[in-house]
Amino acid sequence: MRFWILAAPLMLLAACSGSGEANGNAASDTAAAPVAAVKPPEGKQWRDVVSATDLGMRMGNPDAPIKLIEYGSRMCPTCRKFEQDGFDPLISNYVNSGKVSFEFRDYLVHGALDLPTTILGECVSGDAFFPILEQMFQAQPEFADKFTNMSEAEKNSIQSMDSNAIALMLAQKMDVIDFMQKRGMTAEKARACLADKGTIQKLADRMGEAAKMGVSGTPSFFLNGKQVEDAVTWDQLEPKLKAAGA
Repeated sequence: MRFWILAAPLMLLAACSGSGEANGNAASDTAAAPVAAVKPPEGKQWRDVVSATDLGMRMGNPDAPIKLIEYGSRMCPTCRKFEQDGFDPLISNYVNSGKVSFEFRDYLVHGALDLPTTILGECVSGDAFFPILEQMFQAQPEFADKFTNMSEAEKNSIQSMDSNAIALMLAQKMDVIDFMQKRGMTAEKARACLADKGTIQKLADRMGEAAKMGVSGTPSFFLNGKQVEDAVTWDQLEPKLKAAGA
């Protein structure tokens, strides 16, 4: 299974936004009745409740009446902008109320370029998933610069590698292994995660599931299973959450 880099590096990093074509199940703008806040477990905030799903990681009340899913890429500047503007108010005002759960699903919109951050960002405990995700978005420009500064020969060599070899090479060249070491992951564990062929197959399977849902770009959002149209920024998404009753 190979994930190819399909365009020039600068084009890759600029062309990630867009939620794809409407799939006939778009979230409605019709306002729903407000839902009630839900108390978190004793001694916790809902932001501290993190659990794995079949396709990603979810933060917040697992039984929240409003379920928000983001298909995002850790190397997508539009996703980074959403994280910068939206994560704090989303978590503080909506997830912590117990009304909304937030699930992040990695989507390799740039193909091979997304492999190192996706694999290593998922190769952590549940408690570390969202902090590492946010820190990877913060470090995204440095990762991108290191990829862009690779020689043409190095980039061309990718075409003859399998996906695990590509993931390892890019993780080294983009300093993603070093990034994870500074956050407590050993280099041995990082290399083992990057070499896991099952992970590559799992990511490929997820991409297939995302395609069935109509995802073709990042970020793409779903509210209660229905794709949200025309929303890639926090300013565009928040009114949709309010209309859903949050």
